[in-house]
Amino acid sequence: MVSEKLYYQDSYLRSFTTKLARQDMDQKGRYYAVLDKTAFYPTGGGQPHDIGTINGVNVLDVEEIDGEIRHFIEVPLNGEDHVTGELNWERRFDHMQQHAGQHILSAAFENKHGFKTVSFHLGNEICTIDLEIANLTEHEARTAEEMANHIIIENRPIESKWVTEEELSKYSLRKELSVSDDIRLVIIPDFDYNGCGGTHPASTGQVSSISILNWEKQKKNIRVHFVCGDRVLKQLREKQRVIQGLTTILNAPQEKMKEAADRLLQNSKRLEKEVEELTSQLIEHEAIRLIDKTDKNGGIKMIKSLFKNRPISDLQPLARMITAKNNECVVLFVTENESKLQLVCSSNQALNMNQLVKKVLPLINGKGGGNESFAQGGGEKIVTGEHLLMELERQLQHELLEQ
Repeated sequence: MVSEKLYYQDSYLRSFTTKLARQDMDQKGRYYAVLDKTAFYPTGGGQPHDIGTINGVNVLDVEEIDGEIRHFIEVPLNGEDHVTGELNWERRFDHMQQHAGQHILSAAFENKHGFKTVSFHLGNEICTIDLEIANLTEHEARTAEEMANHIIIENRPIESKWVTEEELSKYSLRKELSVSDDIRLVIIPDFDYNGCGGTHPASTGQVSSISILNWEKQKKNIRVHFVCGDRVLKQLREKQRVIQGLTTILNAPQEKMKEAADRLLQNSKRLEKEVEELTSQLIEHEAIRLIDKTDKNGGIKMIKSLFKNRPISDLQPLARMITAKNNECVVLFVTENESKLQLVCSSNQALNMNQLVKKVLPLINGKGGGNESFAQGGGEKIVTGEHLLMELERQLQHELLEQ
């Protein structure tokens, strides 16, 4: 059944009464109602569907399937012959502002710079258009934005018109149409002529304003993020809230916030460098202590230690530092926490640390590797840390005996 589309007759219609044609359930188990007439806009043309109620029952989604507009509802209706639909007007008008704003911004980019829009997305918070260009400069973005807002201030009418394919030659369309029947044009006189099936306000002034937030590379195109209408105010309020919070944190007024943030970053980098230097000194002291307290055993100094809850990122530089300071040292480290075991082995002797680590990894269902002088790995805590360390030492002793 083809429902009469009231949203094309009056995009400002917020409630309506009509006949319930039928109810059913789709293959996904969703209840839906089909009405003789409807003001609920179904998803299409980049614009999301309307929501609201039918006889007080929530409308969750609206889709047009083979000309039939299905209103997916929370629970079945009571079977009344006539029903009343109520739109969520805040959502509908927001979509009208964003969609019309996209037409204006896309036309501004094309009229000002010759940049064509190849796609549009109307999101819950942000809208995007993809421009068929490789790069976008700040000047190009701001001049297009300025033109778009000038068109809004002029409060030009936004007209919709149904035309035949033969009548299209009278209009300078911004892009080619994807349909040849039921052609609907949305027109901003002397500025933009575009095929569109969405809902729009009656004039550009009702879009209120357009703000480009940022842009990014998207494959071969440039994706522009923007907001229109009431969303501009929401963005402004959110940014103001963040700025007010930062003024307190940085102890600086808004106009000096950048300088304060720069100072904070510089101080942070300086402190990070100092921490790195102090950490390196601590590792060096720890390496010297471990070397000094270990006796030579058969031509090598074996340094073996078991650590609890110590990150492997600490043990890697410590092991390297020990073998760099003393070529006679062989380092065997194991660290354990509640669920896993990790190990680090280092040596400048004629030994293969990679093979040593791989011999014990099956004990913990582990993975790892490295080279002859340095290797590491980790796995499940199936055995104790003490057992893993003993097995490392046993394998090392076995390798020394074979030399």
